[in-house]
Formats: sequence, C-alpha cells, structure tokens
Amino acid sequence: MDTETNKTTSTEKVSTNEKKKSSTGLDENIGGLVAYVLTFLSGLILVFIEKENKFIRFHALQSTITFGGLFIISMVLGIIPIIGILTTLLIMPLWLVLWVFLMYKAYNGVLYKLPIVGEFAEEQVSKLFENEKME
Repeated sequence: MDTETNKTTSTEKVSTNEKKKSSTGLDENIGGLVAYVLTFLSGLILVFIEKENKFIRFHALQSTITFGGLFIISMVLGIIPIIGILTTLLIMPLWLVLWVFLMYKAYNGVLYKLPIVGEFAEEQVSKLFENEKME
C-alpha cells in the first residue's frame, strides 16, 4: 500500500510541476489566474481567445458566469434604495474573498469547482472539447 501511495504522490508532483502551455502562450496556472484578474471581463476575453487548454477555459467560464452574475445581481439590487445599499455592502466583501480565493486556487493549478457554476462550466468545456475532438 505504501508503495502505491508513494507512486501516486510522486505522479501528482510531476504533473503539478509540468507547465502546460495554452494557445495564448500562457502557462496553464497563469492563464487560470488571468481568467479571474478582471473578474468577468478577463474571463470573457479568455473564453473567446483560448482554444486548446481545458483548465484555462474552465476557469474563464467559471469567472465569467460567477462574477458576471454577481455584477448583474448587484446592479439590479442597486436600483432598490435601501435594500440595494444593504445587499451591496454584503455582496462586495464576499465578492472580494471569492475573487482572491479563486485566483489562488487557479494559480496553484487546482481545478476548483464552485457548487453550481463550476459544474456547469465543466460540462460546457467538456462538450466543447468533445465536439472539437481535442484532448
């Protein structure tokens, strides 16, 4: 059992140390980080320009859906006088924490999936790469 565990651990270390490039020329972990840097804007840009790397496409889609959705919700609720201000005061700190957390995870090469959005983003990336026959 220990031998199998050591093999698995060393394989994981090798795979995390390998820097996979993308069609944009970015390392995989840097591309994942960049997907979150300008929240949904950088995610949207990478959705359109990244063609080969599933990891970057996943983070770009997750960023676009998550932060685009939060942006729309905060804009709509911002119209309502008192409730808008209160929800904005609640959403902004959560938005900041989530933003930093997702950038950290992407930079460390972790394919971290948010509960609903992450599943949807993974499904869409799988469909895209299945249709293009890229693996």
